[in-house]
Amino acid sequence: MFEDNPTNLKKESTASQLPQRRQLQHWHHVSSQAAHQQQPFDSSLEKPQFPGASAEFVDHLEFIQPNVISGIPVYRVMDRQGNIINASEDPQLSKETVLNFYQKMTLLNTMDRILYESQRQGRISFYMTNYGEEGTHIGSAAALESNDLVFGQYREAGVLMYRGFPLDLFMAQCYANADDLGKGRQMPVHYGSKDLNFVTISSPLATQIPQAVGAAYALKRENMNRAVICYFGEGAASEGDAHAGFNFSATLECPLIFFCRNNGYAISTPTNEQYRGDGIAARGPGYGMLSIRVDGNDVFAVYNATKEARRRAVAENQPFLIEAMTYRIGHHSTSDDSSAYRSVDEVNYWDKQDHPISRLRHYMTARDWWSEDDERSWRKQSRKTVMEAFERAERRLKPNPELLFTDVYEEMTPSLDKQRESMFRHIQQYKEHYPVDLYEK
Repeated sequence: MFEDNPTNLKKESTASQLPQRRQLQHWHHVSSQAAHQQQPFDSSLEKPQFPGASAEFVDHLEFIQPNVISGIPVYRVMDRQGNIINASEDPQLSKETVLNFYQKMTLLNTMDRILYESQRQGRISFYMTNYGEEGTHIGSAAALESNDLVFGQYREAGVLMYRGFPLDLFMAQCYANADDLGKGRQMPVHYGSKDLNFVTISSPLATQIPQAVGAAYALKRENMNRAVICYFGEGAASEGDAHAGFNFSATLECPLIFFCRNNGYAISTPTNEQYRGDGIAARGPGYGMLSIRVDGNDVFAVYNATKEARRRAVAENQPFLIEAMTYRIGHHSTSDDSSAYRSVDEVNYWDKQDHPISRLRHYMTARDWWSEDDERSWRKQSRKTVMEAFERAERRLKPNPELLFTDVYEEMTPSLDKQRESMFRHIQQYKEHYPVDLYEK
């Protein structure tokens, strides 16, 4: 008696099932064809699944035009005569606050005139005025909290002034005297104040932009309920650091306000040679940032936009881009002669017809908050105050030369010690060329 072979049984079973399987496959194929015939595929229902963009498919070739709209509008609250256009946008600031705005703007203007002339007389080495841009400084500074961190470019002295930086320290920095917080190591107008949360200005363009992003990310991680504001010009927005900063701030969701002062010129380069798109605000959406364009000569518009951007930046942890449209009335710096690339008539228009100081003055006089007598008295008083600080700064000694070698290492390194000894030997050898009596001992 032979036992059944399991392998043979399995083969017989498989063979008997083959016709059934083929029949099932045939009916599945037929039913699938029928289903496809009954429900034709609609390609219009397809959605892109690419991870890099949110979009729809199109079936025609078309390049996106650079200016798809007529232009981003310019938000303003006052017209050029100081009249409120829409009452609901009036920030309803008190008389004292508005007077403080005006006095800070005009004090900055007076300080600029005196320090500009001092450079022309050879008293200081360099200066940059803020003529025409005072509204962007004061309007934005007033909208911030005192513990918010400020990164400036080099034309934001009004922000620091509004925060309480005294005239004596402005002068000390420009004269590089012993009272200078930077100990005479920086060139003029490179202010900074740790107490006032104003990061010291550095000369290279746009380096402050990625630095501000890092600071804002740190504040976010610490949940500090603070914001960072970063100022720059439209010329600096052409630097690679601007791209890096915009992109990082959006992807890291930082509580940061990018404040672009679009004043028409990057030194001698006009905006029509600086970029082809619709200014700087138009770049915001491309980086995923909320953006607005404001009239930078309207201090209330700047205030409203910055205040709302600051509120939302902290509450929502996201960056905002403000483009303040204004005009640089003065030369780029004392090293520049702007008459070589723009007309006197162009400058006079902005100085006489659309100046942020005159616009605010119109607003105040219409409310009987300011008179001609007030104007004369304040101009006289402010000039006297600036001149007194100026004279004190000139009389002060320069910082001790020893400070050239401090504040980098906790202890003097051998190489620095060697350089220090070499310098003092040189001074001693050629002391007739070095007025050491003008320096603190």
